[in-house]
Amino acid sequence: MTDGGVKILVTGANGQVGWELCRTLPVLGQVVALGHKELDLARTEEIRRMLRQIRPDVVVNAAAYTAVDKAESEPELARLVNAIAPQVLAEELRSSGGLLIHYSSDYIFDGMQQRPYVEDDAPAPLSAYGLSKLEGERAIQAAGCAHFIFRTSWVYGDRGKNFLLTMLKLFEEREELRIVDDQIGAPTWCRWLAESTAQVLAQSLGGPKSVEPARAENSGIYHMTAGGKTSWFGFASAILDSWEQKAGTKRPKLVAIPSAAYPLPAKRPANSVLSNAKLKARFGITQPPWDSLLRQCMAALTNRAPVSDG
Repeated sequence: MTDGGVKILVTGANGQVGWELCRTLPVLGQVVALGHKELDLARTEEIRRMLRQIRPDVVVNAAAYTAVDKAESEPELARLVNAIAPQVLAEELRSSGGLLIHYSSDYIFDGMQQRPYVEDDAPAPLSAYGLSKLEGERAIQAAGCAHFIFRTSWVYGDRGKNFLLTMLKLFEEREELRIVDDQIGAPTWCRWLAESTAQVLAQSLGGPKSVEPARAENSGIYHMTAGGKTSWFGFASAILDSWEQKAGTKRPKLVAIPSAAYPLPAKRPANSVLSNAKLKARFGITQPPWDSLLRQCMAALTNRAPVSDG
């Protein structure tokens, strides 16, 4: 532990989750923010060098390879970033006694069951991306460091590349949009994800700037998503309902279609709904409804233009 309290390293600091974390976590300690330019997770030796130089007490790994379809043609790069890099982080933190917080995905499941997935359900990824995220989970567990793995779903926000920003752009360009209606999940606002992460970390540290983090007994996998469920079509419809039309822009028509009518390189799970019961029982964190979080995000967007992470 540093003299100034807990030192928290955030990777992927310019991404949608990382950006929010860098504004949420400083109350808990000193935050060191590294974007892709400062730390490329595809370079494992650079990861080791950086961690040994910074010596963080906590690493929040918000960096990831997230190009789901592109991963089908470059699975080794996806594996390097989503599996090997978390393994290296975990090994370094095991040696130093630090804590790793890592984000995983609903795409580790095949989506075949009808009920929400719990943490102990058997994974069966359908894509190279999902396989890389599952391998990352297992590598962290095998390394033996104190860790929290948060599986989330359908993450969106006002920066980076995500469904919300894509829809807002297309609403202004298209008169009709065909949206998949047979994949079900819980759209999750990245700000709520960052705030929930901070709540878990605060409890695990025993409060801001605690000297002895009490975290090992709570190590494990937790689902962390918004409440409720919808389809991509339902998500798009809710975004459209909150959309502020620009002068001269015609409201587009949304058409529901099956996944088979919109083939993509990577297969997606039909049911991506995750149960957050374990998270609530252990840390008291409840899930706001997904549409409530969307309204909050859209309200925040009214005061500023959407930006990209460059």
